[in-house]
Amino acid sequence: MSAPPLPSAAFFAMACFLACAAAYQRPPPRETLSVPLADDADGLTPQQVHISLVGSDEMRITWITDDDSPSTVEYSTSSNFEQRGPKLATGSSSSYSYILYRSGQIHDVVIGPLSPSTVYYYRCGSNPTRKFSFKTPPSSLPFRFAVAGDLGQTGWTNSTLQHVAARDYDVLLLPGDLSYADYRQSLWDSFGRLVEPLASSRPWMVTQGNHEIEKIPVVHPQPFVAYNARWRMPYDADPTTPSDSNLYYSFDVAGGAVHVIMLGSYADFGPGSSQQTWLVFDLAGLDRNRTPWVVALIHAPWYNSNAAHQGEGEEMRQAMEALLYGARVDVVFAGHVHAYERFTRVYDNRSDPCGPVHITIGDGGNREGLASKYLDKPEISVFREASFGHGRLEVANATHALWTWNRNDDDKPVVADQAWLTSLASNPACRKPKPT
Repeated sequence: MSAPPLPSAAFFAMACFLACAAAYQRPPPRETLSVPLADDADGLTPQQVHISLVGSDEMRITWITDDDSPSTVEYSTSSNFEQRGPKLATGSSSSYSYILYRSGQIHDVVIGPLSPSTVYYYRCGSNPTRKFSFKTPPSSLPFRFAVAGDLGQTGWTNSTLQHVAARDYDVLLLPGDLSYADYRQSLWDSFGRLVEPLASSRPWMVTQGNHEIEKIPVVHPQPFVAYNARWRMPYDADPTTPSDSNLYYSFDVAGGAVHVIMLGSYADFGPGSSQQTWLVFDLAGLDRNRTPWVVALIHAPWYNSNAAHQGEGEEMRQAMEALLYGARVDVVFAGHVHAYERFTRVYDNRSDPCGPVHITIGDGGNREGLASKYLDKPEISVFREASFGHGRLEVANATHALWTWNRNDDDKPVVADQAWLTSLASNPACRKPKPT
């Protein structure tokens, strides 16, 4: 996969903007979906199954049962468990209470070691009626990410999920605002059932948004209870730079060619905080000869020309932007604003060839609708549009990656923005931080 000349990408983006965006009629919000448990399910039936990466060759399987059942997973490269005995892994289970709600049993089992680019079949717990499968990511480039933020669970969410599933990918990245349960804990269950067909077959790596906080003074003062219980990420998997919180962590893919940093917009990020201290150590451990690509995710965007949520990411930008810039992070994905926007490489509010490309992609399908009002377009904003959709980052090799944003156009995925990116590690002018 070779990169075309840059003028082609620029021409494509401009042509699409002029020919497509102007004529496109932005859709209204759609109804919130309620996905019930299957009629034939019982208290032992695994539901809300999703998987996430743990280290280089393991996978976490998470699911919920209404009743107590064994936290075990049978898995094999053969779909015929009876003919070829599967391996067995054992984990643990937990539950949580939220005012009058009590969750089912949340099971957490890590399986492996696993081979790369391999299909595995698995069954959860003691109920053999449901069998799932997933494909492990490749251990080298090329590597394909699907990216979708602020999903929620509406008709537009379902459209986005169908578009994501229509083309294969290796890992899905979600920069916060998952279920939009907003204190109604049963909507976490509904969301888990909605995304299960995708989230059980490819790893979903997520970070938190403001809708995951769910903190009520006096009544329920602890934040992120449901999120931390249901969506455990590998924050403690790296023995060299472990995080102390599920709200921020990092992981490698493609044999270490891509390093992904998941930051917490709603965890303390100031000087001396645990998150900033961890980030410093995490970035210090990078070898850009071995890791040519570094990607970061936040929720509240640091750059935003939409009228919605103006300035909400500014405090975090001031606290952390210099760290990402010094490490030559290539791309920063954000959500929160319910629209799409791609910026040029930028640092400290100015165009900078050694800064990251900032992309806001909070348009997965949330119930609050689109943020359609924009401020005057700054020079650093390359493309913006208030439409539902999702993105794909295809890392072709150590020097080039293709970014594509797909608009949900009348339930059809339409490429509305596309750009080839060059890794900062391959740019001689950016190999060393500029003196301050």
